This record gives sequence, C-alpha cells and structure tokens, in this order.
Amino acid sequence: MSAPDQDPALAHLIEQVQAARASRTPLQIVGGHTKAFYGEPPQGQLLDVRPLRGISSYEPSELVCTVRAGTPLAELEAALAEKGQCLPFEPPRFASPGNLAGGTVGGMVAAGLAGPSRAAVGGVRDYVLGATLLNGHGQVLSFGGQVMKNVAGYDVSRLLAGSMGVLGLICEVSLKVLPVAPATTTLRFELDEAQALQQLNAWGGQPLPIQASAWWSGTLVLRLSGAAAAVHSASQRLCKEAGGEVVDAAMAAGFWLGLRDHTDEFFAGAQQAVAVGATLWRLSVPQTAPPLRLSGEQLIEWGGGQRWVVTTSPAATVREAAAKVGGHATVFRGNKAGGALAPLSAPLQRIHRALKAEFDPDRIFNPGRLYADL
Repeated sequence: MSAPDQDPALAHLIEQVQAARASRTPLQIVGGHTKAFYGEPPQGQLLDVRPLRGISSYEPSELVCTVRAGTPLAELEAALAEKGQCLPFEPPRFASPGNLAGGTVGGMVAAGLAGPSRAAVGGVRDYVLGATLLNGHGQVLSFGGQVMKNVAGYDVSRLLAGSMGVLGLICEVSLKVLPVAPATTTLRFELDEAQALQQLNAWGGQPLPIQASAWWSGTLVLRLSGAAAAVHSASQRLCKEAGGEVVDAAMAAGFWLGLRDHTDEFFAGAQQAVAVGATLWRLSVPQTAPPLRLSGEQLIEWGGGQRWVVTTSPAATVREAAAKVGGHATVFRGNKAGGALAPLSAPLQRIHRALKAEFDPDRIFNPGRLYADL
C-alpha cells in the first residue's frame, strides 16, 4: 500500500484517527453501511473507508488479489469473474435498492460472514493472506503477505476476520482466490428435517462434490460443484438413492444467490417476523447435531452446521439449546438485550481485552460493537 504521504485518502484517515484519539471521540467505521444491523449497535463519529478504493494488484496466474478496503465487493467480484475466478466462500453483499453496490471488501473481512459454500471451502479468514491496518495509535501496520508460505504476522491478518473493526481500520487486504468450478448442478429432495440431517451426515463422509446445502420446510437443496464427470456421476447417484431431481440452472442460481444475500423467501419472512417482535438467530453447531426442538421457522445450511431460527422464544432457551449440542447462538437480527454474541469464557475475555488494549488502547474504534467492554 502507498505511504501516507503519497496517499491523500489514507493520510486523511490517519488525521481523523489522531484527532479522535486526542479528543477521546469514538469512531464508527463505515463502508457500504450494509451490516449496521449485525453485532451490537454501532456508535461514534463516522469514519468513512470508501475513499480507500481500488484493486492494488491482481495476479490471476498466482490466484492472489490485493484490494483496498473501501472497494465495493461487487466491483472486486466482477474483476475476478472476467478471469474465471471467484471468492469461493461467497460473502454476502447485502445490496439494496438504495445501495446496489452492497458491502465493501473491508466490511467483508471485518464481519467475517460467508455464504452457502462455507462448510466445503472454508471461511473468510482461510483466504486472507495479508492485511494493512490503521490502529488506534494512528499507525499503519502491515501483516502477512501475498503467498500462503509467508507466515510472518499471518495469524494477525486472519485475526481481523470477524473482529467487527474493534482492532482498527482495515486499509487493504490480500486475498487468495480460486477458479470457478467447471460444472455445477443443483438437486432437490423432499425430506423432513431428521431425514435431511441423516442424509447430509451420510453423504458428508463420502467423496462427493457437495459444495452447499440448504434445508427448509421439508425440502433439501444440494449443490454439486467440481469436475463435470464427478458432478454428473454424483448427481445421477444421489437422485437414484434419495429420490431427488435436478433443478433448472437459472432457478438454482437465483436460489443460491438469494440464500447468500438473504433476499430469499426464508430471510424475507424472517425480517417481517423481526419487525413484529421475533428474533432471527444464527446457530453454529456440530454438523452431526440432531434436530433442535425450538419453536418457529428453521433453515439449515452447511451440512447441518449452521441453523437459522426465527422465534419468539427467550434468548436463554435458544442459547441453552445450542450449548446442549456443543454449539453457540448469535442474535443476527432482532432483540439484542441479552447481547448479540454468545458470552465468552473468562480466558477468552482476557485475550479479547488484551488484543483491544494492544491495537486500540483508547477504545476509539467501534466501541462495544463486538462486546460491551471492547
């Protein structure tokens, strides 16, 4: 990344951070402003990262792209698509009629959210090779590099994924990208929840090109992706074994896109329910966990590992159900009176506080966004 004296946008951000530190003014980091609902309520003076925009370098043959944090995610993905490549973890863009560009690259990393293919290919942090961070001292720090073998500071780069901006302003990231799979097919099966989970667990232990799955209201949808021969063979076999059918390609593409960006029927209904008092929970549980006996609508992704629940049940009931099977629950949308994220254990609390003190000792970046004392 350019030095601050050669980069007016970065220099201006440094000035804003230094002024905020001097006056103890909290700062709310903003990019596409598409994830204000996620985590605890944002607070503080706006610090707009969008001037840090553009792809710094892209080497398709090396499967590496370095991009500034304020770059719209849609812009990065369009550039990758021209070379037949993609962000395999399918980060949600949360575009809207008022913001067609959706979220930014910095917000993608800070939120750490991934789409339908997460269980098969990994999450955001698995593809972060390096990052440049503006910390609470007004210093620009670089971690990691542009290749997987460069491990110096690599864990710090990955640490930024899901940090919700509490450690500092992400200025630039280097990402590993992958080629688009040569073949993709979507299958549909009529199964109840227990049957769907049983099938997913059975298939998960076999060498099948399953890239994504989603179950809702009696229907399991499965996406196969990879070499054409492998996809074709698996498609025929699974349809024969479980009575499935192939979904039209255009219809399937629309379904997975809606699931990724939360514009499909389930999430549209969830937002309506939240508006009248329900809560949308995101539960992370072992893939082998049995059906969760919770009231309300449920959608299951990631081979059983991610379960969305729209319910009016108390937070304690939902969190207890998740903990009972070895998982945890996060309030995605709705009432966050008991905290958006699952409470941390004492050792993890100490680690979080130590990291915050090291990177942002005056607590000016996104205070309270992750946890109230950060």
